[in-house]
Amino acid sequence: MSQNLSEEFVQLFTSYQRRLYLYILGQVGNPNDAEEILQETNVILWKKFDRFEPGTNFYAWAAQIASYEVLKHRDRRRRDKLYFSDEFVQYVAEESRNMSDELEARHQALMECLQKLKPSDLKLIQQRYKSGENGKSVAEWLGRPVNSVYQSLGRIRRTLMECVNRQLATETGS
Repeated sequence: MSQNLSEEFVQLFTSYQRRLYLYILGQVGNPNDAEEILQETNVILWKKFDRFEPGTNFYAWAAQIASYEVLKHRDRRRRDKLYFSDEFVQYVAEESRNMSDELEARHQALMECLQKLKPSDLKLIQQRYKSGENGKSVAEWLGRPVNSVYQSLGRIRRTLMECVNRQLATETGS
């Protein structure tokens, strides 16, 4: 692989990792399985990058490879009690692919809206969504009544939702 192709691959590869993970997770539902499948997909993307046509849609190409890896994973797991039909999984995959641009735009808007929050509100949201935290544990951490924390979180979520919707409406000119 030439230096230019290597640099292009690294740039595309890193910019679409999150979207690919979410795409895979939408089909398998288990974060550990999604991580495993993403790693398998990444190996194949690296091996086959010379087949990628520069200027075309990298995400579509990578998502197609990920779809094959999901199918291989499903074949290995056919004995699981909860099993969805291939048609259902393909439908979910297609919907996920169709919505990925919209979801990415919403994510970017949310990141911008989070930066607009008051520092105390941002800290509360960050603490609440830290791994293993819930409203009760945050209330204990803050020394506030649980009901007060839930009301504050509800207000912050509404503020964020309104901000995201405004941001998206501004971007689409609606």
